Amino acid sequence: MKELKVVTNRRAEMLDITAEVNRLIPASMDSGVCHVFCTHTTAGLTVNENADPDVPRDILGALERLVPWDDPAYRHGEGNSAAHLKASMMGFSQTLPVSRGRLCMGIWQGLYLCEFDGHRTRTVMVQFFKESDLS
Repeated sequence: MKELKVVTNRRAEMLDITAEVNRLIPASMDSGVCHVFCTHTTAGLTVNENADPDVPRDILGALERLVPWDDPAYRHGEGNSAAHLKASMMGFSQTLPVSRGRLCMGIWQGLYLCEFDGHRTRTVMVQFFKESDLS
């Protein structure tokens, strides 16, 4: 298992971590599966378009409209209930196929760390399973 540290700079942002995860794939691995897990309760992971920067902005905007930061109904004492809710909506893990030593994703897809309570340094755990280990 490998650790990926991701530094975020804003309260809410989506950072494309595809290249960083690809660099962690063992040279000996041709095909298999990559499992990625975010170890935080106020950040998540998702796969979405990585070609148009408006897509992450649209996602963050929609999440803010659905789960506003300052809803007076929140009871969590730390004041970051919205971050917990948004992270749960995105999810904390992704499992992606590996083919030819790279993440097997669509041409417009990227793997994103979704920050909802930044700025922070986030830890993402990355584990690889060779195809031969899966049978």
